[in-house]
Formats: sequence, C-alpha cells, structure tokens
Amino acid sequence: MTSLADTALLAALRSRMAACQLRDRGIADERVLQAMGRVPRHEFVAEGDRDQAYEDYPLPIGAGQTISQPYMVGLMLAELELAAADRVLEVGTGSGYATALLGELAAEVVSVERHPSLAGRAKELLARLGYTNLKVIVGDGALGYPADAPYNAILVSAAAPAVPPALLAQLAEGGRMVIPVGAGDSQQLLLIHMHGGQPHVTLREMCRFVPLISGLGS
Repeated sequence: MTSLADTALLAALRSRMAACQLRDRGIADERVLQAMGRVPRHEFVAEGDRDQAYEDYPLPIGAGQTISQPYMVGLMLAELELAAADRVLEVGTGSGYATALLGELAAEVVSVERHPSLAGRAKELLARLGYTNLKVIVGDGALGYPADAPYNAILVSAAAPAVPPALLAQLAEGGRMVIPVGAGDSQQLLLIHMHGGQPHVTLREMCRFVPLISGLGS
C-alpha cells in the first residue's frame, strides 16, 4: 500500500517531469501537460523500474517492447491537438500508459496491441485505474480497427517502413495522425493531416521506436 508520503513524492515527480522534460523543451499544450501530471507512469512499468518511472528515457515492459520516454509521448500527443470530443485510434498499446493519457484527453479510445500478454495486462491496469472510455483490442496494428472508424486522430507507437494504407483509410476528414516511419535504429516522426481526402505530411523530429510488425503470425 502506498503511503501518503509516497503519494506526495510521486505527484511531485510527475509535476517535475511535466515542467522539466516537457514544458521546458517546448511542449506547450496545457491539456497534455496536465494529463501527464495526473497519470501515474510508475504504475505502467515493472516493479524494479519504478524508481526510474519519471526519468526521460524508455523502459522495458516485456515481449521485446518498451514504454516510450515521457518527452516523446508528450510531443506526439501535443502534435495531435486532441479535442475532448475526439475518437482516437492507438496502434501499439504496450504498457497502456499512452492509452491512459489518450483517455484523459479524448472521448473514446480504441487501442490495438499485437501481443496478447501486453494487451491483457494493460486492460486490467486501465480498468483498475478507472478508465471507462478505452477499448484494448488484440490485433494487427497496421490494419487499425475499421469497425469503429473513422477516427479524428491516430497515434502510432511503433515504427513502420511506410505509412500503412489501412490507417490512412480510417482517418477522418480533418483528422491527424502521428507515426514514426523508417527502418533501423532511427526513424522520422511524421505528422499527417487529412484534407480533401488527401494526406498532407509534415516532417517532425527524428526518433527511435520498436518496429511495427504486421501479421499476428510473424
């Protein structure tokens, strides 16, 4: 059981994370900053890594996956310019941390995770934390989740060799997608706006993500 002192310390660490790792590095979206100050990132990492939960680097979560560094999560969320009424698709649930943040910022979130073990763990944790506007699906993230499309925003937390056509097809008119694209150890973060039925791409930061693997059997 977490003591009051521990709770206060964790809240202070989240506040420092939002101020030093996000605001001081140019992330100005107040809704994103406030959400990252609320969501308990330490709950989404392994017990042995909890003392590092609010540092600005990725941590392993099992199945060869990681929880992304806070700055990159905050940057991607800010790029999406989420509104409270938005419906969002997340590709790559992972630990469920970004899923929780999306749940704080949008009306409805569908998250697709390839690994059943990660999906099950994230679903249980998100339910325990009280999120009711989230749905975690085991599936091929490159195919999205057409049953609930179109989406106002799509957040892709794994690197694709190219933008998956299925995801573009599920992006609503006026919608935004953030996706890392490229092979190897370095990718380019792309911001895509859908206007007139056509994707308009803006190049953003270089980044490093685990690969987006399409095909549940691969």
